[in-house]
Amino acid sequence: NKMRNKRKLRIKEKVKGTVERPRLCVYKSLKHIYAQLIDDSEGRTLVCASTIDKDCKVRANNVEAAKGVGMMVAKRALENGIDTVVFDRNGYIYRGRIKALADAARKEGLNF
Repeated sequence: NKMRNKRKLRIKEKVKGTVERPRLCVYKSLKHIYAQLIDDSEGRTLVCASTIDKDCKVRANNVEAAKGVGMMVAKRALENGIDTVVFDRNGYIYRGRIKALADAARKEGLNF
C-alpha cells in the first residue's frame, strides 16, 4: 500500500483535470470498483459510477463489473458533453480490472 501511495503522488503531480478535460480517477476496494470524473481546478466531481450504483448490473469485484462501470461512466460523461478525459489509474498497475474499465470507457466513446 505504501508503494501504491508513492506511485499515486507521482501520478497526481503530472495528471491534472480541467473542465474541458477532466481526470478519470479509478479506485478499487476489495468488494467494489469506483470511477469518477474530477475537475481539479474547482475541486468537484462531474460524473461518477461504481458497482454500488442501482444501474450496475454486476455487483461483484471482477473484470466484468469493471467493464460495466467503465461503460456507465462513459455514457454519463457523454450525456454531460464530456468526450475527452485524462486517465488517472490512482497508483494501481494497469492490468486486470483497471485495464478492463479503461478499455470499456474507450469503447463507449471516451478519448484518452
